[in-house]
Amino acid sequence: MSDQPSTLNPQPSTRAVLLLVEDDEDIRSQMKWALTEDYEIHLAHDGASAVELFQEQTPVVTLLDLGLPPRPNDPDEGLATLSKLLAIRPTAKILIVSGQGERKNALQAIGKGAYDFITKPADVEELKVILRRAVHVAGLESEVQRLQESIQHDTFEGMVGTSPQMQQVFTTIRRVATSDAPVLILGESGTGKEMAALAVHRLSPRKDQPFVAINCGAIPENLIESELFGHEKGSFTGAHTQRKGRIEMAEGGTLFLDEIGELPMLLQVKLLRFLQEQTIERVGGRSTIQIDTRVVAATNIDLKTAMGIAKFREDLYYRLAVVVLKLPALRERPSDIPVLARAFLKKFAAQNKREVRNFSPPALMALEKHDWPGNVRELENRVRRAVIMADGRFANPEDLELGSGETPGVPRTLKEAREEVEREMVLQALRRHNDSITKASADLGISRPTFYELMEKLGLHKTVKE
Repeated sequence: MSDQPSTLNPQPSTRAVLLLVEDDEDIRSQMKWALTEDYEIHLAHDGASAVELFQEQTPVVTLLDLGLPPRPNDPDEGLATLSKLLAIRPTAKILIVSGQGERKNALQAIGKGAYDFITKPADVEELKVILRRAVHVAGLESEVQRLQESIQHDTFEGMVGTSPQMQQVFTTIRRVATSDAPVLILGESGTGKEMAALAVHRLSPRKDQPFVAINCGAIPENLIESELFGHEKGSFTGAHTQRKGRIEMAEGGTLFLDEIGELPMLLQVKLLRFLQEQTIERVGGRSTIQIDTRVVAATNIDLKTAMGIAKFREDLYYRLAVVVLKLPALRERPSDIPVLARAFLKKFAAQNKREVRNFSPPALMALEKHDWPGNVRELENRVRRAVIMADGRFANPEDLELGSGETPGVPRTLKEAREEVEREMVLQALRRHNDSITKASADLGISRPTFYELMEKLGLHKTVKE
């Protein structure tokens, strides 16, 4: 065999590419014969040919002898070649082959970034195991990099989505952001309505001005007017100083009214007046204040249904819904689930300094099978837990607090099937509306007494709210 670099099987191959750097022709022949069935092998006899082939062939794994010409009895040339290869590709999997008396040199190579080492004469079966592991690790790292690049490409103002539904959402946001028109964002809890509102703001001419958010359903009714419109000193008990409200604080920027469907009717009138006139009066005040702010509202309830039962003003709805942006539920865009899950995994693994790199196949199946009533927020919380609980580099279904993803048994009778569907719908409605009977029953289109009867029939005894 010639000492010049040579290639075995130059035809295209699906086998992993292996670069063997060895100055001894007999050892090269033996190694080539032992590994040719599993790998596409490229041979180099010195450092220069190794660097050239490494750049040309991009091997998945490299076997590098430290004793290379011109000083085969000295590790310096091998170590120098190792440094050159890692400078070309720092994540390269380079396996050092060393003699029994060169263990110290092999450990020095590991310190420089080599993947592992094996002593001469190499045990073929042991070598194959180490090579398979190196190829597997390289594949995992390549997949992680591909996903990271995909996530970066498909990330839009912090929102991740490769599905057609989310791409349409991103397109709509880009179009409406440049105007000052009010936007109404619709979607179930946990779908990312505030992130969408923030994206509208960040892409608008108002991006350098304040983004002020208020959850209309989280503030007691007797305080929300002051929170929105501000108050003058002495306007009510406890008003010791003048205070600006959220609307005034959003001057020049964007006001985000989350859960707008929870706003009391009296305040809906006052908000409508602001939208019409762009002026406000603080609580206890007598002068009008001109405000320039864009309004983005969001809700997880059906406002048209609320209008039909006199819970939401029709004129306010049409003032807010100049542009309507509908965020899909996570179950409606299943292709985004693994992309989002891996993005969260990477984020929380870095935050918690954990070695969790990916999901096991059963975990991926469980992610796919779950219905995600809590949408992206639920997925984020489950992945955060999985990163903390995982024992090793892979998160499993139990780390996510999910089943294995296997299809459950088929109900034996029509009655059992019907009850199973009813139970799941009731539980999902309660989860969506934080255990509120009133909201859950309205969501399912039934009365509260009927909802109670259904819960009793199904044996559901949850702690619920009116």
